Amino acid sequence: MIHQLFILSDGTGRTAERALHAALTQFEHTEVQTTLFPNIRTKEQVEEIIAEAKRNQCSVVHTVVTKSLRDIILEQGKLHEVETIDLMGPLLAHLAQQFSNSPSEKPGIFYELNKAYFKRIKALEYTFRHDDGQRISDLKKAEIVLLGVSRTFKTPISIYLAFKGWMVANIPIILGIDPPKILYEVNPSQVFCLSTSANRLAVMRKIREKHLGGATGEYAHLNHVQQELNYAHKIYATQPKWTLIDVTNKPIEEIASELLATLRNKQ
Repeated sequence: MIHQLFILSDGTGRTAERALHAALTQFEHTEVQTTLFPNIRTKEQVEEIIAEAKRNQCSVVHTVVTKSLRDIILEQGKLHEVETIDLMGPLLAHLAQQFSNSPSEKPGIFYELNKAYFKRIKALEYTFRHDDGQRISDLKKAEIVLLGVSRTFKTPISIYLAFKGWMVANIPIILGIDPPKILYEVNPSQVFCLSTSANRLAVMRKIREKHLGGATGEYAHLNHVQQELNYAHKIYATQPKWTLIDVTNKPIEEIASELLATLRNKQ
């Protein structure tokens, strides 16, 4: 199997090539094909390269000095589910800390040592705190909002995306209860409505009902499930710019990829 790596640089790319090739000597039984993209200076160039990396299912290694461009690479990699490896950013941050006459003048320097890591932690914290309609007043800070009736995978999808660095909130749709008004103040391109077949949902709820020991009322009855789904779709129809995603028989990874592909197309 041949592994592909893109090398991205705002200069000649020689530094990245040498560093990468030195590291690859430790993997003598692994065949790696590299493609160099030098003199990258604009957001448009980064977007094109990351999109190509997505199509080719390869990672991106970069030595970009400009912080704003490194941030773009990080965000585009997250959006396209492409792994990006920053060779220059952590080194620059360490050197800035080492050579500073007054470290207090650089209060955020350690954050820059691994921005992707801290972004992931922040996303996870937000997502856990905004699961199942909690802390709705803070909804506008979400990068992705999921809507759905019970057992449409809102929480698993939220956590999966949070591990990718996305701040996700999910809101349950409950029969006869209006969704919170603040939901309609969120950018509609960031709202995703989850749906599934009534039969499949009834089966899943019966499994959940058995796990809970029964006594859940009409929760798993097919007629009640269909009523809930119909009600959810009426709510979804109130904002035509929201995106409907059918989660029937799909793994979490596939649902998340479909969601992110839609998000990319709306940008």
